[in-house]
Amino acid sequence: MINHVWGLLAHPSTEFKEIKRENESVSHLYTHHVLLMALIPVVCAFIGTTQLGWLSGEGHAIRLDMATALYTAVAFYLLMLAGVAVMGKVIHWMARRYEARPSLHRCMVFAGYVATPMFLSGIVALYPVVWLCLFVGVVGLCYSGYLLYLGIPHFLNIDSQEGFLFSSSTFAIGILLLELLLGLTVLLWGYGSWLF
Repeated sequence: MINHVWGLLAHPSTEFKEIKRENESVSHLYTHHVLLMALIPVVCAFIGTTQLGWLSGEGHAIRLDMATALYTAVAFYLLMLAGVAVMGKVIHWMARRYEARPSLHRCMVFAGYVATPMFLSGIVALYPVVWLCLFVGVVGLCYSGYLLYLGIPHFLNIDSQEGFLFSSSTFAIGILLLELLLGLTVLLWGYGSWLF
């Protein structure tokens, strides 16, 4: 797992070729990559919101109690795992018109690795300042987009112009899914004590 994480950050083109050559299964991807990487933002947000609290511009810290933070963390974790699976299905559905259409499990593997920078950007939740979390989250999103634009042409065996169009559509759907996940997480954090 760590080899692919470093490779995706240091030399993504070469790493995508290696990932494609491995022909990894979805269960292997989830157990060795996604389940672990998705824990980074969850654990960091749990520690940050229970120990420091969300720091507002006025200097007041809004802390969550342990029970609410635990329920929210579990829900956030499950939503992220589902988000990777949904993006894999979106890529598979959109690739239906290509001759070399990859299988659903290969699309899910690709989506899991493209999400790696987003998972890593969750480290900043240890110090939950809204502007800092937003900035680092946008950087993670941009790098995930870069990985998507870089990897799709190799993954689908299409030219770079067609890959750009495919990646743009996929990226737009991914941003909508991310907004939905963030909205659900904010609702859970805001109303968690009343819901659970």
